[in-house]
Amino acid sequence: KNGDITIVVADPAKSMDDISAMAVGMGGFVVYSNLYQTVLESGFEVPQASITIRVPAEQFSDALKQIEAGASQVMSKNESGQDVTREYTDLQSRLRNLENTEVQLREIMASADKTEDVLSVYRELSRISGEIELVKGQIQYYEKASALSAISVTLFADEAVQPLTVGGWQPVGVVKDAVQALINTLQALATLAIWLTLYLLPILLLISLPVWLIWRRLKSVISQKMDSNTNTEAKE
Repeated sequence: KNGDITIVVADPAKSMDDISAMAVGMGGFVVYSNLYQTVLESGFEVPQASITIRVPAEQFSDALKQIEAGASQVMSKNESGQDVTREYTDLQSRLRNLENTEVQLREIMASADKTEDVLSVYRELSRISGEIELVKGQIQYYEKASALSAISVTLFADEAVQPLTVGGWQPVGVVKDAVQALINTLQALATLAIWLTLYLLPILLLISLPVWLIWRRLKSVISQKMDSNTNTEAKE
């Protein structure tokens, strides 16, 4: 069982030392640790650290709880596990077969009379011995891996995640609010334009077109009547 956790602390260097001491106190050890400086957008340098520890598997949950307890904020946490029962069982079975083969080869070599037979059995015995050592190493790895859990911790300083504040004023927040207000205004204007184009404009066209046609007809009738009166007066 393994874990990966990212936390925010007041002092990454001190917290890294505390985690290291906790691992040793539990009977584990430190696999890797690193303390370095990172530059924020504001130009300030703040410490950041990362550490990987191994603790007894039965104390895995307690170790994670202690790490979380020393943090002001937990940004992320992941736990994973791997079941190696089948692989471990297969290796144990393979080891027994190899050891039985080794015993048989030693008996054959002890009873061999010819030099070439002894050399042939010796070469095979050396190969089997090499495979036995390899399988034992794999078994030992699984035993240690299952006995000790790995926990990787990334530590951020409080300053790295807190917004910039000047006298209680947060310029980053003000900029964010201003941008959001601008976006809201543009959205409102765009919505109004869409309504004018797709809703009000067709209605205005439907209303104004008949009125325009009537006005044009009336204008034409009035013009014809005026022309007729003019012609009549001219004849008189």
